[in-house]
Amino acid sequence: MGGRIECYLDITSMYSYLGFLELLKNREALASHNVEIEYHPVLLGAINAESGNGGDAGNKPPWMLPAKATYLVYDMQRSIARFPGLVLQAPEDLMAVSMTVAPLRALHFIKRKYPRKTFETSLHYLFHCFWTPPNANLCPPENLATALSEVPADFGSIPARASSTAAPLFSADEVQAIVAATSSQEVKEQLKAATKEALDRGAFGNPWLWVTNNRTGKAEPFFGSDRFHFVYKFLDLPFQDVTLLSSSLEQVSTGDKPKL
Repeated sequence: MGGRIECYLDITSMYSYLGFLELLKNREALASHNVEIEYHPVLLGAINAESGNGGDAGNKPPWMLPAKATYLVYDMQRSIARFPGLVLQAPEDLMAVSMTVAPLRALHFIKRKYPRKTFETSLHYLFHCFWTPPNANLCPPENLATALSEVPADFGSIPARASSTAAPLFSADEVQAIVAATSSQEVKEQLKAATKEALDRGAFGNPWLWVTNNRTGKAEPFFGSDRFHFVYKFLDLPFQDVTLLSSSLEQVSTGDKPKL
């Protein structure tokens, strides 16, 4: 047993956030089966543009298609409800704040320069800032700097919260260095390379999962935040699938087990 889950995501994608939370929730269980997780920040706008035919025939975000936009109101509520206590809200003008180039570059810099936990905590907090009211616009460097200066070192629960005495994850000098690095050619190329890798692996949206089974040596793509049962099956992991119960069994309020 054992394997690797590579998750390509953009903080502008709510389903990337939910996929991240699902992996966070199951991180210890996956580690017990020797399954590694790696997150790759990518630019979703570029994936949408490059995975279509370009122009009006390109791969458009779902909220730009009227029928999908109407359906997403239901789907988002159902998906968020899978995480009790989680409160998410889309920014008032999602398109205006969706070019998250600067925060994605910052995440690549943090991933390269800091321990894994620091990177994942930063990723989690930027997701939280973007999708939780009042919905921070992380595109301007000054807003990004403010968010990074406020990352609590112990930020990591679901729903996300930090203790009132939590120390900041980064010092003022570190925040300044991270924001400055978003203009460096090296960090620009890292984001481009990660986005190209996702496209080369067939990505047309986020989250895009590239999953490798160490036993068989096979790797396959998976799309979305609700495909983990397929991922676990591919990795030969034990898991409990959705099971419909007979009407002869009185259900508890959660509907996931019979009342004895």
